Amino acid sequence: MAEATGAAGPVSGRCLLGVIAGLGLTQIIGYGTLYYSFSILAAGMAADIGWSQDAVYGAFSAALLAGALLGPRCGRWVDRHGAGRVMALGSVAAAAALVACTAAPGPLGLALGLVAIQLAASFVLYEVAFPALVQVVGFGAQRSITHLTLIAGFASTLFWPATAALQDHLTWREVYLVFAALHLLLCLPIHLWLRSLARTVVPTVHPAAAVALEDAGDRRQDRRALLVLATIGFSLAGFVSSAVLVHMVPLLGALGLGAGSLLVGSLFGPAQVLSRFLTMTAGRRASPVGLATVAVGLPSLALGLLLLGAPALAAAIGFAILFGLGSGLNSIVRGTVPLALFGRAGYAERLGWISSVVHIVSALAPFLFAALLGRLGPAPALWLTAGLGSLAGLVFLEILRRTGTATGRITAVVKATDPAEAGHR
Repeated sequence: MAEATGAAGPVSGRCLLGVIAGLGLTQIIGYGTLYYSFSILAAGMAADIGWSQDAVYGAFSAALLAGALLGPRCGRWVDRHGAGRVMALGSVAAAAALVACTAAPGPLGLALGLVAIQLAASFVLYEVAFPALVQVVGFGAQRSITHLTLIAGFASTLFWPATAALQDHLTWREVYLVFAALHLLLCLPIHLWLRSLARTVVPTVHPAAAVALEDAGDRRQDRRALLVLATIGFSLAGFVSSAVLVHMVPLLGALGLGAGSLLVGSLFGPAQVLSRFLTMTAGRRASPVGLATVAVGLPSLALGLLLLGAPALAAAIGFAILFGLGSGLNSIVRGTVPLALFGRAGYAERLGWISSVVHIVSALAPFLFAALLGRLGPAPALWLTAGLGSLAGLVFLEILRRTGTATGRITAVVKATDPAEAGHR
């Protein structure tokens, strides 16, 4: 791996591998303990506090919304103080929130504890991990983001069975105490180390570069329009992904797949990992916006294949693979598109705004899609959802149209004026 250059100075290939591996471990632990484990522990929580499972899941959804609202502010803190410092504080906050949740005496305490956990999650997951890589590596962090998502993609694969195994011997409260220890003993030291590497980026532009940026159409209003378009595109894609994934197995059954529904659903995870691997190996030179267009278009193609081919098992398998490929690619481009369009300065805040809207839409999507299912039935609801995904693809095509060949010039100027990239040359 070639030497990269961070804001604090040159970062050797071995050090960069350590950064990616360390962040990958913290993302596996973060997503595993703060998100994926909940579905395994929810039944125990409900029985323990005398609440229905529906109510527990409702509290979790509210907590996800609360965490999403914190995204833009968290992004500003990352840009101002550095991602390493924010993630270190997040590790402590995550551990404290998990411990506080274990002390919940009843429904209100549990709900507040879940909110605290998701607020802490805003400081340690992708929305801060991506800027951490950008602050360490520089403009070349696009490839490192792909590597990171490949590692973090195993969070559910590891933590679903691990949480179930722990629950066989421990209560949900004791499991959360174990998770709190992981954040303090493993994640916190890694994030403290990152603090010494990652630095904030001052948005300075050389006068000659400013002219080039003006020529490339990089005026402030153009940048704002591109940010709005990217947010809309990713939000539409987030709606499609969240709506279909939550209802995937019963939807497949309703379309006549029967017992094959579980088999088809099990292909989604491996397809996600495959898309990240393919991007890492074969998609290095592809435009991030072009990849985003493919990422948001694949789920619509998958839904069309399913609707036209069901109940044939081959069509359902093709659906799961295409949908998984799009979903895995989406997690990459949501980090690389803002970097390619706008550069490092202010990257975390822009990513925070995009992620905040996406998370809010994704949290509401299962409920809205359930209403569509009740009113329209499975096939019409899925066709409408596929249409939203196609609209997301059109949005990114519009971004490509607006940037055109200017994207290459903007990228060249951003790299030329980026302190890290300049130091590397």
